[in-house]
Amino acid sequence: MENWTSVFTTTQEYAAEAVKTLLERAGIAAVILNQKDSAYVWMGEINVMVSNEEVERASGILEANKSGE
Repeated sequence: MENWTSVFTTTQEYAAEAVKTLLERAGIAAVILNQKDSAYVWMGEINVMVSNEEVERASGILEANKSGE
């Protein structure tokens, strides 16, 4: 995905959805890129992606949320 950067990586779909919702509520467009193998669900990752222009802002929101601010 050109011009998009991963700001969160997980193996759990619910965690990716929660992060996407958090970012969207802050006005940041986010998409989920699921790279898990459909036959071997323990293989692969799920990335939450934002546009390159929003990486710094999204990272700040995620960091603040992680530290409970």
